[in-house]
Amino acid sequence: MILCAVLVLLLASSIPGQAGETDSFPGLDLNNPAAIQEATRVLEEEVKLASRPQTYLLLDLVTRTIQIKGRGVELHRMAITTWSARALHELKGSHRLIARPSVLRRKIDPTAPVEQEPISLADMPVDYTLSFTPPLSVDVMPTAEESPFRWIRARGQTWWRDLQDSWSTNRPATQNPYLRLEVSAEQAQSLAWSLVDGMALVIRRPTDKR
Repeated sequence: MILCAVLVLLLASSIPGQAGETDSFPGLDLNNPAAIQEATRVLEEEVKLASRPQTYLLLDLVTRTIQIKGRGVELHRMAITTWSARALHELKGSHRLIARPSVLRRKIDPTAPVEQEPISLADMPVDYTLSFTPPLSVDVMPTAEESPFRWIRARGQTWWRDLQDSWSTNRPATQNPYLRLEVSAEQAQSLAWSLVDGMALVIRRPTDKR
């Protein structure tokens, strides 16, 4: 177990943005072998991604945060109010974004006297589904307190999609991995704004049973 803890620190120091940091994984219990193994797995994935110039996502379910990172450096952090998951044990390695949320683009008036922005952060959706490969669906939705009607609609769409998925694949719905994230409307729009095609996602899973 001590060897695993040392490996976590060595891997953390190999990531440029985390070199010398001991708090790369807040809440990490060094007396929990499973937690150390999970941290090691995540760091190994980050080492691979940090060697490339593209930004990537670190979804930390332990600290309930979404981190946008580049070269191992944290560029932006968003809080998760609550989350739930299905087939959490299948969420290993990194996933690549294959479907971003659709955006309703503004109509530009060519006769307007001032320059018009074709799209802005305010145009980003607050509830949407992200699709990744290997297969993973991530539902992003506002909290019930902030937007009860949007929350109800998003939960209904998730339920209906999962039902259709279980029918079409002829296998239990519990085998299809997915995550549901509830965040503030502002954070949901910020995340949608930051996404690019092929963006990598790494997930740090809790080691306690949910």
